[in-house]
Amino acid sequence: MQHPPISTPAQEGVVQAALGYLPANAPLPVQYTFPPPHGEPWENAGYDRRLMAVRDARTLARPPALARHGFALLDMPCEVCDVQDDNVIRRRCYPEVASLACQLTGGRRALVFDHLVRRRAPQRRVPLDFGRGRQAGAAPVNGRIHNDYTEASGRRRLALVLGDEAEREAVHHFCILNFWRPLMEPVLDAPLALCDARTVSAVDLVAGEVRYPHRTGDIYLMRHSPWHRWYFYSAMRRSEMLVFKQYDTRINGTSRFTPHCAFELPQGPASVPPRESIELRCLVILE
Repeated sequence: MQHPPISTPAQEGVVQAALGYLPANAPLPVQYTFPPPHGEPWENAGYDRRLMAVRDARTLARPPALARHGFALLDMPCEVCDVQDDNVIRRRCYPEVASLACQLTGGRRALVFDHLVRRRAPQRRVPLDFGRGRQAGAAPVNGRIHNDYTEASGRRRLALVLGDEAEREAVHHFCILNFWRPLMEPVLDAPLALCDARTVSAVDLVAGEVRYPHRTGDIYLMRHSPWHRWYFYSAMRRSEMLVFKQYDTRINGTSRFTPHCAFELPQGPASVPPRESIELRCLVILE
């Protein structure tokens, strides 16, 4: 069942949302995605929930651009494939996204290296949740501001995607993009908020560990700044795709990191279906 657009502050252009920043005095952040060893907490840093203005990007006179703001909305109608079958996703979605990534960036080659289907269980309304959902598929990272790659892990990704050393040495610059599409519509539960990359300073970003059962990754979390500007796209449809920059080796003239998180839409009806989405990560060789 589809739900019609609702009368919320989003229609006036801005909503107030509680977003999870890293406290200024936090230790090196460590968080687990599985039950931690005995005596250790799920996470050690705690989070500072700040009520932030999140503007509906649909109301802007000029739409955000990937190179400047770090994100953009694409009109990309498609027949959503069987997300239960990873092979179908790789065969049908990966080539389309790789081609699109080159068009958007001017890249000479693009390789989709990962995808993830996220589902939030009905009645799940945890304000700060780092994807520890126990239902099939990962849960949305709700309220926790993060960027999936740091300077270090972004560069490590090149070696993981391109196993041939000679190929890697020929790459001067590359970027990593995330392509995000809802699997239900409209998105009235846990929409995605994105921070304008131009308002993010390097001193705002703090590398933290995310521990998985068989590996440890590192991501950026973010300290609060009054300069941050947040946006979302109201009532997204399956025919729309959101693309945002996770990492770029270039240090001048383009966005590099786009901190983001899911959030609770204020004054939304209790009966909306839980959000389901698919995201594909793509490495783009620029030159």
